[in-house]
Amino acid sequence: MVDSSLVLVANAGEGSISTFRVADRSLERLTVTAGLTGCSTFAVDSARDLVYAGVSGTAEGGLAGILTLQLDRRTGALEPGPRLDLSEGHVHYVALSRDGTCLLAASYGGGYGISCPIVDGVVGEPVSRIRFPNLHSVLPSADGRFVYFVSLGADLVAQYALAEDLRLTPLAPATVAAPAGSGPRHLVMNDAQDAVYVLTEYSGQVLHFARDTDAGTLELRDAADAFDPSKNLRHSRFGADPMAEHLIWGADLHGGAGGRQLWCSERTESTLGAVSVADDGSVSAPNRFVTTEPQPRGFALSPDGSLLIAAGERSTTISLYAVDADRLELLQRAETGRGANWVRFV
Repeated sequence: MVDSSLVLVANAGEGSISTFRVADRSLERLTVTAGLTGCSTFAVDSARDLVYAGVSGTAEGGLAGILTLQLDRRTGALEPGPRLDLSEGHVHYVALSRDGTCLLAASYGGGYGISCPIVDGVVGEPVSRIRFPNLHSVLPSADGRFVYFVSLGADLVAQYALAEDLRLTPLAPATVAAPAGSGPRHLVMNDAQDAVYVLTEYSGQVLHFARDTDAGTLELRDAADAFDPSKNLRHSRFGADPMAEHLIWGADLHGGAGGRQLWCSERTESTLGAVSVADDGSVSAPNRFVTTEPQPRGFALSPDGSLLIAAGERSTTISLYAVDADRLELLQRAETGRGANWVRFV
């Protein structure tokens, strides 16, 4: 059980990050750091207490960028530091590799992905750049040898080797296909590093890819629905309004229960459900669903898997749950900010 921890929540609607302390299964908001225009993603280097936040451009013509912030664990405050400007637009997902010396980012609107060096908290200019339509997320392997980018627009996962100089080199094959029209969105890797799981936005499925741990390549094996079948949601598509048409709207996923579950969020019906993972890595649909914060784009589980915090894009609060297998017990709701969409335990 988590006794005490910090949690950061990005509130994209007001350009801020809220810092909470979690203690005795309750939330206390410590502070809110403002001035982070359009912040909807960040990555945390816990060893150095550094936070790398993707921010959008300003109305006055300022460029989008990646801002380094120093975390004060006592007060929860985030002190702005160096910034890397991005002339090609806002990034929507950032991740760290190589013990915090490499930053990876994916831009949905710009359709580009980058790898950048980090030295003493300063993010350097990209050393490598890749392009696919509507890149939605990026994930490095635990050993820092491989990187995977998800392209929602092209229904694929692009797979790369990460060289010593942090350049991205395509594997053979360079991409692995997701089902046509599924809209792959976010991905996670299991602890054994021999499976990658991708949540799709339009079909609301978790795709299971087997992973060759030596070559780094992926192979699609099976899939499971991650949306509530009782809600009569229909398959979505690019450019549709899921709320207006009552369509599937998959969002985020995170592993739990020692790798035996994959928690998933669906935004149209605002649900959380746990996809089961078998010993062979195969997946099966959730047995139950929990209604959570309106339009839950982001959530996170505590490192020990005992707690889950969910945020909603149409809410100003977050919900704290105790996790019991595939059940969630609501412990508390706490104010955070408008458009909350990204949650990370620190």
